[in-house]
Amino acid sequence: MQKIALPLIVGLALLASIYFLFFNSSEQEQVQELAYQVEKGSFPINVMATGELDSKKSVKIRGPQGMRSARIFETTITDLVTEGTLLKEGDYVATLDRTELANRMSTIQVEIDKIETQLEQAKIDTAIDMRNLRDQIINTQYTLKEKRLNVDLNKFEAKAIIRQTQLDLERSERDFKQLEEQYVLKQKQSVAKINEILSGLRKNQMDMQRLEELSDNFTIMAPSDGMLIYARDWNGKKEPGSRLSAWDPVVAELPDLTDMISKLYVNEVDISKVNKGQEVDIKIDAFPDLEYTGTVIKVANIGEQVRGYDTKVFEVIVQVNEADSIMRPAMTTSNDILTNTFEDVMSVPLEAIQSDSLTFVYIKSGNKTVKQEVITGPSNNDAIIVEHGLEEGMQVLLSIPSNGKDLPLIPIDPSIKKEIENKIAEELAMRREAAQKRAAAIKDVDISTNSGGGGGGIIIIE
Repeated sequence: MQKIALPLIVGLALLASIYFLFFNSSEQEQVQELAYQVEKGSFPINVMATGELDSKKSVKIRGPQGMRSARIFETTITDLVTEGTLLKEGDYVATLDRTELANRMSTIQVEIDKIETQLEQAKIDTAIDMRNLRDQIINTQYTLKEKRLNVDLNKFEAKAIIRQTQLDLERSERDFKQLEEQYVLKQKQSVAKINEILSGLRKNQMDMQRLEELSDNFTIMAPSDGMLIYARDWNGKKEPGSRLSAWDPVVAELPDLTDMISKLYVNEVDISKVNKGQEVDIKIDAFPDLEYTGTVIKVANIGEQVRGYDTKVFEVIVQVNEADSIMRPAMTTSNDILTNTFEDVMSVPLEAIQSDSLTFVYIKSGNKTVKQEVITGPSNNDAIIVEHGLEEGMQVLLSIPSNGKDLPLIPIDPSIKKEIENKIAEELAMRREAAQKRAAAIKDVDISTNSGGGGGGIIIIE
């Protein structure tokens, strides 16, 4: 029994030694990891945002401009050359569906045929009416001659007979004059009626001519040389089968790939840090090993709700400094905007800062831990500047000690606190003034975006 117990006791002792050697030391390392040693150094403040490449200058390839006047408000792109195709001026680009246009032309042709029939009928009716009036005038002329002859034959008759024949002559003369006037009026009426019909015919013929010209424009050609890039709207790329609106007839674009920008959206929390003139580090997601630089050239003044973002965002345009043949519009970019850099300052991780009625940190000195009031400055995503209250080499705890509430607080003298706060305000004002000067040096850029912002649309700056 003792032979069995002895090895068992030795084994248990060995396991206990291993536990205390490894697990206890691991716990000590974890405790040590919760402390941070304060150091002075450079403190950059960056804003990160995802964006899209686009060309700064681009030629838009548009569909027919007369669609709305023809009451064709939407059509379909039936065929479109492959995106990325290198085109020469005059090369074929796309074909639009002519179904609705053909229906409009068919309707107008029916109207033209109807009007031409009306015109022919009006000419026949006019000819018949005018012939009847001419016959009446001729017959009345014969009657008038007879009446005049009777007047001559009866001049020796009784006065009553002479008077009667004279009245017959006057009546015939009046009838003849009325027929002449009726003939002139009928002629004018017929001309007016035919002109009215001709006017309607000309209008429809002009409409037909415009539609025929519009039909020719439903086959789209390249307006200049370049690489074709599909246009975009809220529904994404305009590809074969996509609908083309008369209000936004852009089918594709020919971007200038030597002058690129990155369009990004910055959330409303960070937008106050972003100004024109700030430097940007740019990476293209498709080529993560390549790095480029840029400059902020435009910052939107008004936020907007953009698809894919939970909060309101502000559009920021970054000029890419380098030109590279691999760059293409709509490539996703990662943009690191350097909004500020503070030199020779002390900073601590954000989790080290505690707030109650005062801002403080837990510092460890030997076996003692105390609460030290601090004055903080600007922060970035990971750390915050400590303007006063700490010194280099101090150990700052990153978690609250179990007895944190009972630890003594070392406050900052109110006069020193006021002096430091005034100094911070002065430095902030100086940095703002410098930022305004940098922004003023950037020429204003007139930017127009195609409809459907936030749907991955391309920005065109013309």
